[in-house]
Order: sequence, then C-alpha cells, then structure tokens
Amino acid sequence: LERVSLTMPSTYSVLMICIRSSILCKRTKGTALLQTNIVLRNGSETFDSWRKPPLPVYAQFYFFNVTNPEEILRGEIPRLEEVGPYTYRELRNKADIQFGDNGTTISAVSNKAYVFERNQSVGDPKVDLIRTLNIPAVTAMEWVQLHFLRELIEALLKAYQQKLFVTHTVDELLWGYKDEILSLISVFKPEISPYFGLYYGKNGTNDGDYVFLTGEDNYLNFSKIVEWNGKTSLDWWTTDKCNMINGTDGDSFHPLINKEEILYVFPSEFCRSVYITFSDFESVQGLPAFRYKVPGEILANTSDNAGFCVPKGNCLGSGVLNISVCKNGAPIIISFPHFYQADEKFVSAIDGMHPNKDYHETFVDINPLTGVILRAAKRFQINVYVKKLDDFAETGNIRTMVFPVMYINESVLIDKETASRLKSVINTTSIITNIPYIVMALGVLFGLIFTWLAC
Repeated sequence: LERVSLTMPSTYSVLMICIRSSILCKRTKGTALLQTNIVLRNGSETFDSWRKPPLPVYAQFYFFNVTNPEEILRGEIPRLEEVGPYTYRELRNKADIQFGDNGTTISAVSNKAYVFERNQSVGDPKVDLIRTLNIPAVTAMEWVQLHFLRELIEALLKAYQQKLFVTHTVDELLWGYKDEILSLISVFKPEISPYFGLYYGKNGTNDGDYVFLTGEDNYLNFSKIVEWNGKTSLDWWTTDKCNMINGTDGDSFHPLINKEEILYVFPSEFCRSVYITFSDFESVQGLPAFRYKVPGEILANTSDNAGFCVPKGNCLGSGVLNISVCKNGAPIIISFPHFYQADEKFVSAIDGMHPNKDYHETFVDINPLTGVILRAAKRFQINVYVKKLDDFAETGNIRTMVFPVMYINESVLIDKETASRLKSVINTTSIITNIPYIVMALGVLFGLIFTWLAC
C-alpha cells in the first residue's frame, strides 16, 4: 500500500497535465475554426453572405399626417396622426468589390433597392395622401435668411402659393417630386437637386465607397470600416472623437462576442458612429443570442456628446440629433420614433406622440459564437426644426419645435432554413469546444479514484 500511495499521485499528475494540454488544444482548435472561417475571403460562404445577405430585410415607413394645419399657424399644438406601415423589401448587395493589402482589406459599395410589399402595407403609396411640412420651403427659408435671395424666395413662395404645409402621395414624399423653389435654387447652387423626397436618390443606389477590414489579420476586425468616401474620419462635428468612424456597417459582427463588449456601428444616414451594449439573453429560432440595444446615452445631452451640438454649443436637448450639417443645411433632426428616450419637452410639444419601448426601441440579437445577426430592428425618426420667421409670413405664429415627419422600422429575422444551417455549424463548433470539459470531468472522476486508492 505504501508503494501504491507513491505511484498513484504521480500517475494522476501526469493525467492532469495531459487533460490541461487537451483543454488548451481543443479550445484553440474550436476558436481557430471560427477565426479562420469567418473571414472575408473570396469564394468562402462568409464572403458570399456578406456580399449578398441571404436574410430578407424589410423597411416599414410610418408618416405623421397633420390634422390641424391652420391651428398650428396660429400657435397651437400640432395634432398628428400616425399612418402606416408602408412596407418595402430591401434588396441589398455589395458591388465593385476589390481586395487590397494582402487580403486584409476589401473595398465595396453597398447597394440598396426597395420593392413595395402590398400585403404588408396599409394602403397604396401612389394613391394615399399625407399632409406634412413643406420641407423644401422650410429649408429654403433657413438658407436665405441672410442671403441676397431672401426677397426672391419670398416672392416665389407667394407666386407659387407655397404654404408651410403641403399634401403629397406617400410615393412622392418618399422617392421624390420636383419642387419649384428647389428648381430655382439649383440654378445658383448646382449641388442642390430640384427634386425632393425623404428617400430621394436612395432607391437602387449606394451610400458611398467603403473600405472594410476582412478579419484576415485579426478576427476582431471582421468587417470593420476603415474608410468611407475616401476619408478615415468625418468632418461634420466639432471634436475628433465625434468625427470617428467606428465599427461595422451593422450587417455583421465578429465571432466570439463577449457580453461585456461594446459594439460599434456606423449607419451613414445618422452621419455619425453609434454603439450598442448588451441587454439580455434571447433565443431566436432555437439559437442562443445576446440582445444588444442602443442606449439612451447615445443621444443624451452630456459632455461626451457635446461635439455633436452644432453650431458648437447649440444643444437641443436629450434624445435628438441635429444632422443639418450633413444634409446640405436642411434643418433635419433625427430621434427615436415618437421621441422615445427623449426629453419630455419634445413629447409634450406634439399631440400624437406615444413613445413605447416595444415598438420604438432599436435592438439587435446576435449569436455570440458566430457573430451572425438573428433578429434586429433599427428604428429612427425624421423630424424638422421649425420656428416663426418674421421675414416669411408663411410661418405664421408657429411655435419653435422639433416637428415629426416620418419614422422607419428596418427589421430582419432569420428564417428556419438558415437557422437550421447555422445550428449545425454551432453544434460542430460546440462539440470541438466542449470535448475538453468531458475529458476534464473524466479526469476529476479518475482523480477521486486515485485519491481513494492512495488513502
């Protein structure tokens, strides 16, 4: 027995060394499997999915119909009625793709087209009428307040009988119509289009040239943006931090996500980078997911966001962002729908705002092992900053306010077939990753036996 007590612990130590080596080896193998396969490499399944996303994305447009235009001009609170959704399927793909820097970078444009889905909509966008702000007129009045064209614009507004509120079809408001005032301004400023639409020029086009990291050098860099429209940073905001281009375009994320991570996204329509933080554990089509949300701090009136206040020091309040600097001076303000997470003053200024977390929050459910998006909803609202302008009778006695025009819900949900394929990938990876724990459990069992024999 004395001899056994000396040899058994020695055998156990050797076994534990082997187990630890096995754990290290198998974990490394499981991690390496993901790191080497989730790379933007020509011909790979990852590349094909990135180039042409297989999941259907739907854009739902909700408009705010103005029901009391005359009262608003007398200084009363606007009463708005939500009309929608008008649903379009987004057709997305990357084009003009070129690899560079030994496969560590890839350049491309992100094309996007919209196809109307009648069975998911409340009506016909070519027929349904919406009364809303005359955004071209409001923009023109803002442009020429201190300009030699002021008197000319005032004369044209009267000649064309332009008013502060106009009625157009949903199709015109989205995709564009020719405006008399913009037509004149475009003569003096060719960069200004004579057409106006909230999504004018965005159907069948792209939002600029991107350079992404492929993840070849480091899986954490998978699909990160390093350049947009030839620039590595923006120039609209007043601080270097606010001008940074951070993260991906939101279509994909790197594998092996830790819930402590803060993930960054650059949505070009926001004219800035944003971040999302872990909120909860979810299950989508039987797949585990981390739910990430856009926190309220993104649009909060804090010192961290001071660089987004334009002109410098001009902060409207929490929950809104003035993006006129990247919209040719048009007084466009973005927020979450119904001023969700915004200051109460924005909600109470409009009759018809009903912020609701379930309908107006932006979130994304990500499988943490692969970084694949399983479900997501990007929701934001387009508003216009309006105020009484003494030189323009068209503004009447309107209150100074952030006026809602429309909000968008872009959503995606993984289908059962794709979820099944992803499950097989996850299960294969999990088996490789979990083998060490099975071995370790056996090792503990043997260790107990050896310890008992040694006593």
